[in-house]
Amino acid sequence: MPELEEIGAWLRHRLAGLLAENEVPGAAVAVAAGRETVEVAAGTLSTATGVEATTGSLFQIGSITKVLTATLAMQLADEGRLDLDAPVRAHLPEFRIGDERAARRITTRQLMCHVSGFEGDVFTDTGKGDDCVERFLDVLHEVPQLFEPGEMFSYNNAGYCVLGRIVEVVRGKPFDACLRDHLLTPLGMTHAACDPYEAIVHRTAVGHVQRTPDGPYRPTPVWALARSNAPAGSMLAMPPRDLLAFARMHLAGGTGPDGVRLLSAESVRAMRRPQVTLPDIGQGTAWGLGWELFDLPGGTVFGHDGSTVGQSACLRVVPGRDVAVVIVANGGRSRPVFAEIAGRVLDELGGVRLPAPPAPRAVSVPPADAARYVGTYTSSTCETEVSLDEAGRLWLRRTPVGITAELDEVPYRTELAAWRGDVVLPLEPERGVHAPIAFLGDDGTGRALYLHDGRADRRASA
Repeated sequence: MPELEEIGAWLRHRLAGLLAENEVPGAAVAVAAGRETVEVAAGTLSTATGVEATTGSLFQIGSITKVLTATLAMQLADEGRLDLDAPVRAHLPEFRIGDERAARRITTRQLMCHVSGFEGDVFTDTGKGDDCVERFLDVLHEVPQLFEPGEMFSYNNAGYCVLGRIVEVVRGKPFDACLRDHLLTPLGMTHAACDPYEAIVHRTAVGHVQRTPDGPYRPTPVWALARSNAPAGSMLAMPPRDLLAFARMHLAGGTGPDGVRLLSAESVRAMRRPQVTLPDIGQGTAWGLGWELFDLPGGTVFGHDGSTVGQSACLRVVPGRDVAVVIVANGGRSRPVFAEIAGRVLDELGGVRLPAPPAPRAVSVPPADAARYVGTYTSSTCETEVSLDEAGRLWLRRTPVGITAELDEVPYRTELAAWRGDVVLPLEPERGVHAPIAFLGDDGTGRALYLHDGRADRRASA
């Protein structure tokens, strides 16, 4: 395929320079078009060791793991062993959160498309044993309910840990065994590692983070988050080619490389069917059952992103053209790297054009309704203060708390400018991008109830 060969040549020429421009220590890329694949890598796996990144190196895929977890759940639905619209308590009678009324109503489907409504950033370490996901459910007993189940989208890591526990209970074995037996092995994902003990026998990347806002990217103090969050994406690592095998199964309507069916064609379609529309924050258009969905000029794209301790990953798939791209990186400003590579691959091979990333106008103005946004918004991982200065300019200051503070996440401060309606744009980029922020709802006094950047952070009580 000439176009794929051209993409490969461009990547071999461009990747190292692109990483240097964005302070990304190392990255690997794999692109599939039909049965053909190109793979390219550049940089180092750790600045402390200088070990070279290769196409076979393992990188953590972070939250892309959620699509594998969702696929495990859909396999159970195919077998008639899981009803997506039954309450979670049908399989987990012990499931409890701070709001008992919500706990009785939340369904598996709502977990899968991030509309369950409870606080989702819970990364408590419940040990390294096979019972860690089971024990994680006890941690959720006091987490608050942010909104009514099904009311809106708010990305929820803890919800996918609950989904992983459902898979464990129905299968009768630990999550990692379910993952390996029902997806990794049948798909020939031979280098996928479920934990550091498996990863260490391979050539494996280490994440890199900044310890000060303008400081260099240095290796992380820990390799991964807690194993209790494995179904949400705290552990799984693999080379890009292994993740392509998973994407190809979905492109093939649920059949693996040997023709064996792993998922019904109807379940493949159901996972890509929109379940909830996303706020206008420059991300996807909607969320399906696991997949993020993008309605773009030229066609529909599905995929997922991943971010964990100093590592990040991007998966995009064009179903009508049999095209997929995987990009993994171990620090730095990875999002501009992902945008340039995915943008070219999707345009030239998939006939789909990504929109230009949001960027501040040459002359920025404060939002017209700025006073409605002022206040403090909280979650388990950060506290965000939005304030007006004497000149009427709107400012945001985000302070990491909990696990993000422990992992040296740096504070972030920026002025906010008007963009579209109740969505504002930060003037200071974060990790190389200006990510829009929406202010939604009403607290009963005319002020916004939620700050939404993919997750809904609720206004703190006065």
